[in-house]
Amino acid sequence: MANFKTYLEESYNELVHKVSWPTWRELQSSAIVVLVAALIISLIVFLMDFVFGVQNMSNDGFWKGLLGFIYKMIG
Repeated sequence: MANFKTYLEESYNELVHKVSWPTWRELQSSAIVVLVAALIISLIVFLMDFVFGVQNMSNDGFWKGLLGFIYKMIG
């Protein structure tokens, strides 16, 4: 049990005295960077889904993607 108490004391000491916490402005700018990156990645995934379409096993005219539309127009 003494080891656990030592662990907690050292953890607290490290969090209070050794960790450099970001300022509110740094935190906001980092959050904006993450938000923009997430939007860009989601846009890329959306465009890939739009171009290649969804996998649908039935032939009911469901959207097959832009490539499926082009293949249908050609063939």
